[in-house]
Amino acid sequence: MKVIIPPIKSQGIKTKLVPDIAQCIPDNFSGTWIEPFMGTGVVGFNLVVKNAIMCDTNPHLIKFYQTIQSQEITPNIVREYLIQEGQYLLEKGEEYYYLVRTRFNENADPLDFLFLNRAGFNGMIRFNKKGEFNIPFCRKPNRFAQAYITKIVNQVNAISQIIHTKNIEFICQDFEKTIQMAGKDDLIYCDPPYIDRHTDYFNTWSEQDECQLYHLLSQTQSKFILSTWHHNQYRQNHYVEKFWQNFIINKKEHFYHIGAKENNRNPMTEALVRNFESNTDNSFVYDKQIALF
Repeated sequence: MKVIIPPIKSQGIKTKLVPDIAQCIPDNFSGTWIEPFMGTGVVGFNLVVKNAIMCDTNPHLIKFYQTIQSQEITPNIVREYLIQEGQYLLEKGEEYYYLVRTRFNENADPLDFLFLNRAGFNGMIRFNKKGEFNIPFCRKPNRFAQAYITKIVNQVNAISQIIHTKNIEFICQDFEKTIQMAGKDDLIYCDPPYIDRHTDYFNTWSEQDECQLYHLLSQTQSKFILSTWHHNQYRQNHYVEKFWQNFIINKKEHFYHIGAKENNRNPMTEALVRNFESNTDNSFVYDKQIALF
C-alpha cells in the first residue's frame, strides 16, 4: 500500500502504521470515518472511503486543512510562499525563523504554521501554556531548497485532491463531542496523545482523560480502533492492562524518528485496540477477544 504523506509533520505520526490500520477495517465498511484526534491526518486521508469527520483540539491543524478545502491555500500558493520565505530565511538565518514564529503567534496564519513546522527543530509541534508555538529553529542550511519545496508542494497537492474528492468535515472540538457524534455504522479511529510519553503537542493527556476515553469507547455503538503505545525496551504502558485488556489488541513494532532528543527515538511496540473482529485477524498477533457490541 502506497501511503500518501501529508504536508504537516508531528511527533508520533502514524505513516508506517497506515497499512496495519487498514487491515483492521471491515471490507464492507461504508459508514463515516471519525477521528477525534486528527493530528496530521495521515491515517484518515489514506483510509477514508467517502465520508469523514476529522477533529482536533488544535485549531491550527484544523484551520490549515480547512483553508486547503476552501482553496485559500493551493499548491501554487504554497510554492510561491515557500520560495519567498525560504529566500528570506537563507538571507537572514535563524533571526527570520523567530520573526515568523512571533508573527504566527500573533496572527495564526496557516502558511506560517506550515513554514514553522518544516523549518523547526525535528519537525515537532509544541505549544506553551499560552498557546504559543515554541519549537526552536532547525539550523539546517538552505532549509527550503528547491527539491524540498517541490516535495512539500506535492504533498499539499495530494492532500488537496483527497479533500476535494471526499466528503470531509474538519471540526475543532474536544474528543468527547466527536465520539458522541458517531452512529452504529461508523468507525472511530482514536490516536490520542500517548499517556506517560511526554509527547503532548497542544494539550496535556492525563489518566482522567484516558479513563474518559475508555468509558466513551466502551459505550459507543460504533466500531472503534485505538492507537496507543504498548511497551518499549524500558517499560510497559500499564494503562493498556488497566483500561483496554478486554478488547482485541494487535501489536506492531513502530520506530519513531521524530523527537526532541535522539535517545527518545527508539523502537516501540504499538497497540491497535478494537471492539470488532477483522477478516485479517490471522495476519496479526493479538491478545484477547471479547463479546462484540
